[in-house]
Amino acid sequence: MAANLAQQVPDIEMLFQPTHDERARQQFVSGLRKHAIIDMREDMTRDYRERVEPALVARGTQPADWRDIERAMEKQPSYRFYSTVRYHAQEMCYLSVQPTIERALPAMIETGRKLATDNPHGGSLRLTPNFEVPRYVSALDVHLIPGCFHSEHTADDVAQGAVTSFGGKIFTGQHPYRKRPGVVAESVSHWLSVRYPDFKPRRILDLGTTSGKNLMPYAQVFPQAELYGIDVAAPALRFGHALAAHEGIPVHFSQQNAEDMDFPDGHFDLIVSSFFFHEVSSAAVKKILNECQRLLTPGGVMAQMELPNEAAVGPYENFFWNWDIHNNNEPFYGAFRASEPIEACVAAGFDRAQCFAHRIPDFASSGPEKLAQFVRGEIEAPPHGAGGWFIFGARKLA
Repeated sequence: MAANLAQQVPDIEMLFQPTHDERARQQFVSGLRKHAIIDMREDMTRDYRERVEPALVARGTQPADWRDIERAMEKQPSYRFYSTVRYHAQEMCYLSVQPTIERALPAMIETGRKLATDNPHGGSLRLTPNFEVPRYVSALDVHLIPGCFHSEHTADDVAQGAVTSFGGKIFTGQHPYRKRPGVVAESVSHWLSVRYPDFKPRRILDLGTTSGKNLMPYAQVFPQAELYGIDVAAPALRFGHALAAHEGIPVHFSQQNAEDMDFPDGHFDLIVSSFFFHEVSSAAVKKILNECQRLLTPGGVMAQMELPNEAAVGPYENFFWNWDIHNNNEPFYGAFRASEPIEACVAAGFDRAQCFAHRIPDFASSGPEKLAQFVRGEIEAPPHGAGGWFIFGARKLA
């Protein structure tokens, strides 16, 4: 069905047609971000290990935590140059795709509108008029995305969905472990299938789904499951509905705040997310985890892919990860990373023995054999973002 539909249903992404100069700019920006996040990061780390840290130790002021390292590094040329390039490369990822999207926007809107009406793939799109976007989303351009995820400029708008999607491709385009769309869903779904071999979810919910790129891959591992995705951003949901229609994957998108969803108790067997919880306030995290507990059926699982918490890595790694607090419009990032995921799950009503917080291997680079070895406890997963992914969650007692 999916293959036949893909041939018949318009592909909204194919309307994105950069000119020669636009494509050259986008490729340059992608390469620049990769240079900052990988190459310049290595140079900065070397500078700290070989020059800055020894000088601090010699003065008797060895850093005790990531904040001490940040204070020591913030005036160092290696950090200032790295930070400047990374910030502007991040910003340019989204700016570089805007001209192409603006030119294609009328056709994108018409495609999204038509597919929402025809609904050829059996999915659904449910939006809420006058929906109140939480302030922790609306107050800032999160990730430096101009207009953030949610802004609407015209009727049936898909612009911010397209900017987030195509800007995200520039953002990850040259990263060795994030080139593939849906990489997180691919890895988490295969881990679940090995960790819980008898687990066959009937309904899967993705929190903060944006365009559903990390939801649709679950259909490959769990083809029997109905897929649901919620988000506060109507443009991203419209864009995602059009993507799913082209792929022939029935996804049920709805505009909802994850703190208070309208699904009935015990409606889902699996609840997932990708880089979602660090974007919301600490109060919202508690409410969302309570909702996960309510919505999971007995025996159901929640598996949230996130950044490693502070206790899971060392001081220097925390210094690196927490760059986003001050530089990427993510004010709740630090509070979330400072928390303990298992304690948060227990506070939401999950049994401690059923909770987990650890890295899993990237499926494409590790393959099924290494994944099975990892589940058996024979090997460790690589670091998060470098061949591994940090996840936390729990299984609800049957």
